[in-house]
Amino acid sequence: MELPPGQVATTPRRFGLPQFARPRPAPPARPVVTVSGAVRRPTQLALDELLTDELRRRQRSDLHCVTTWSALGLRWEGVPFHAVHNALSEHVGISTRARWVSVTGLDGYRACLRLDDALAEDVLLADRLDGAALPLEHGAPLRLVAPAQYGYKSVKHVCALDYRRDYDPGSARWAAHPRGRVRHEERSRYLPGPLWRVIWRAALPAVRRRYDGE
Repeated sequence: MELPPGQVATTPRRFGLPQFARPRPAPPARPVVTVSGAVRRPTQLALDELLTDELRRRQRSDLHCVTTWSALGLRWEGVPFHAVHNALSEHVGISTRARWVSVTGLDGYRACLRLDDALAEDVLLADRLDGAALPLEHGAPLRLVAPAQYGYKSVKHVCALDYRRDYDPGSARWAAHPRGRVRHEERSRYLPGPLWRVIWRAALPAVRRRYDGE
C-alpha cells in the first residue's frame, strides 16, 4: 500500500499536543453530545440517539499522524458523520451559512473541519475499533475518524459539535491547517509540509517518551 508523502508505517500510537498527552477522561455513565453554534435549536443528544443501528457500518481506514507515522488498515465501526449531520439538520436546524464544524473532546481538545471535508463518505463517528469497544486510549466513548485529514482532526472522546460560519484553529492554533489534507501534505498553514516532516521527525522521540510516560 502506497503511503502518503512523508509518512512511515507503524502501529497506532496515542498522539496530539503535549498538554493532552496524559489526560484520560473518564467517560460519563450516559455519554452525550452537545450540538450548538450556527443552529436554530441547540441540543444535547445521548450517544445511542446518534449511533442508531440502521446507520451503523464498518470500514477500514488509515490513521496518519502529522508527526509522520501512519497506522494502516484499522477496522473502525460507527455511524458516518454525513448521516448524523443529515439527521441533525432536521432536528436542530443547521444554518445554511455554516461552513465549518468544530469538534470538542472530553479532554478539552478541539479541532475544526471544513464542512465539506467532514461530510466526505469515509468520515465516521466511531465507537468500536478492531471488533471491540473503542478503548479509552484511542478515544472512548466516541471519536471522529477523518481518514483524508491528519490525525489532529480526528478528535478523541467527542462530546460536542459546534457548527460555525468561520474557521476556528482549535487547540492546535497556529500549528493546525484549516483542511489538514494528508495527500496535499497540509501539516500546518505555516511552512511547507516537507519542512514540517524534518521538524516533527526531530521532535518525535521526545513526544513519544512523554506520551508513553517515560
